Amino acid sequence: MIAVGIRELKEKLSWYVSRASKGEEIVVTAHGKEMALVVPISREREAVKKLTDAGRASWGGGKPGNRAPVKVKGKSLSDTVLEGRR
Repeated sequence: MIAVGIRELKEKLSWYVSRASKGEEIVVTAHGKEMALVVPISREREAVKKLTDAGRASWGGGKPGNRAPVKVKGKSLSDTVLEGRR
């Protein structure tokens, strides 16, 4: 892992991006304090890109999630937990 200040990162951005693309993680610092992390693109993200490029999936860049609420018959989870505490 490499640590680099913001000023040097700006001056040599291409070099640091090249290192990250080869698997290196780069910690970005400001006044000696860690501020950010530059990491290589993960295999999972590459797989998602292939699916979206092929038109088999869509992704807006946010975290994946369940947009439709899950419907369950019976008591709510909070009621069940409260009963267990009695």
